[in-house]
Amino acid sequence: MPFKALWITETADGKFERSIIERKIDDLPPGELVIRVLYSSLNYKDALSATGNKGITRKFPHTPGIDAAGIVEISRKEQFATGDEVIITGYDLGMNTCGGFGEYIRIPASWAIKKPEAYSLKECMVIGTAGFTAASALFKMELMGQDPSQGPVVVTGSTGGVGSMAVTLLNKAGYEVIAITGKANAHEYLQFLGASRIEERSWVNDQSGKALLRPQWAGAIDTVGGNTLVTLLKGCQTEGCVVSTGLVSSPRLDATVYPFILNGVSLLGVGSAETPMPRRMAIWDKLATTWNCRDKFNAIAKEVTLEELNHQYIDAILEGKIMGRIVVKHTEK
Repeated sequence: MPFKALWITETADGKFERSIIERKIDDLPPGELVIRVLYSSLNYKDALSATGNKGITRKFPHTPGIDAAGIVEISRKEQFATGDEVIITGYDLGMNTCGGFGEYIRIPASWAIKKPEAYSLKECMVIGTAGFTAASALFKMELMGQDPSQGPVVVTGSTGGVGSMAVTLLNKAGYEVIAITGKANAHEYLQFLGASRIEERSWVNDQSGKALLRPQWAGAIDTVGGNTLVTLLKGCQTEGCVVSTGLVSSPRLDATVYPFILNGVSLLGVGSAETPMPRRMAIWDKLATTWNCRDKFNAIAKEVTLEELNHQYIDAILEGKIMGRIVVKHTEK
């Protein structure tokens, strides 16, 4: 059975080209579930794969898409039946296993979870890996004792997918949120999501060379890395948590140990792709109940076709021109 998929190929001279082609289910890798994908979403990692980054995808040709939501067509595992609505975020999907930018995927059953009843398939993709990463960050912070009463939490890259969801989830959980952005036109958007204060990027880019700063925030969720992450550590209050989720600025961490051994600050990491299933289910349960923020989804998400994704949005996310989330809708069969 033919289906459409975004297809990334490597030319003989090492360049990468993308197109939308017809593929067959028989061409997909082995797996226990065949899923008809109705929705996917665009993440920064997808754009890297789609432009040939071999740190993400080793072999081409390839179909990116680390998120997928759809209907089980074939199941070889008892826990899933034909017709079940399922979601997949992370694992190897869209990295080296053909992903959600195709209308069908075939995967191990251990990667899928049944769609939470609180959400539609589309809403699950508004959340996707970006929202799951933000929720994982907050989940870890609270495991370490973070509490709204301690004070404000900073979110960097606050208009991106992870940042937008972090602002929204923190606000829903009762935190005061300081959103960091370089976009002058984003203030109304961030205030709607729940930011109580908005600051420019320079506010968390300390150049003083000091080992510690006057504490100004109780914690942070950082998508930027580099000196921004160092600044967040230096200016965090005693016993606060700073979560690293990205490296848009730099993967380097040129910091001292003083924030850790003098102020007891915890630096936490989130590798959401390999989150163990029990924790994954606990986080989705929080997203579906006490952290349910679907009332903000219309502002956060824009729905596009596979063709629009290819021609406009992959390049735009690499250029930092996307606010919120891009949800990809496949053609109904």
